[in-house]
Amino acid sequence: MRITFLGSSHGLPEANRKCSSILLEIAENRYIIDAGTNITEPFATKNLPLSSIRAILITHMHSDHTNGLISFLELCNWAYKDVNPDIFLPGDMEKTKAALEGWMACNSIYPPRAFPYKPVAPGAIYDDGTARFTAFPTKHTAASYAYLLEAEGKRVLFSGDLSHNGPADDFPVSVLEKPLDLAICEAAHFDATDYLPILKGNQNLKRLCFNHYSERHMCSVIEAKNQLSDIPVLIATDGMEIRL
Repeated sequence: MRITFLGSSHGLPEANRKCSSILLEIAENRYIIDAGTNITEPFATKNLPLSSIRAILITHMHSDHTNGLISFLELCNWAYKDVNPDIFLPGDMEKTKAALEGWMACNSIYPPRAFPYKPVAPGAIYDDGTARFTAFPTKHTAASYAYLLEAEGKRVLFSGDLSHNGPADDFPVSVLEKPLDLAICEAAHFDATDYLPILKGNQNLKRLCFNHYSERHMCSVIEAKNQLSDIPVLIATDGMEIRL
């Protein structure tokens, strides 16, 4: 399994850091967690077929997690007609679908293709035999989720954006009841040290990566990394890869 950070920034793009998107490569299949930046360009750069994307999972509908989805769908309407991943949309799926199709109509794409849009609800939402995703509701918005990936005998958590009150109010602690190979945790809406009461000393957590962090929280990210000295802690940057 290879995890590549296509965008690691928070609500605003920064120098050399785009908004949130993560590419997962498992066997010959690809999966996308959030699309806050263009997701077709990295496939061209890596010479990967877009048709290998099996699913796109959006954690919540804020623009820094979805802006790249619009351009992706538009291109799939006329250029990449063999690309047809399941697209998981939290919240009012019909309203979001209408908005996406309305934008494509503005670009003279009508009628748009019937993409396989899927709703998100708590529990297991996707399993293609290679990757299994389970959704955990969070309190960042009225419809926001963390995702647990299980594949190749590994378990990886993508926190998505959590409550502004911090992880004590929102982190899906049940995922730590069994070994967790990697937790990818946001640090844009509170101090990263707020994770310490939950994560420090937990023997089931094997590795941690802080992602979606803001510069004003960077000191707390470094402090949390220093205090979590019993496990490897990474700080995501665009283009960084993690292999499991």
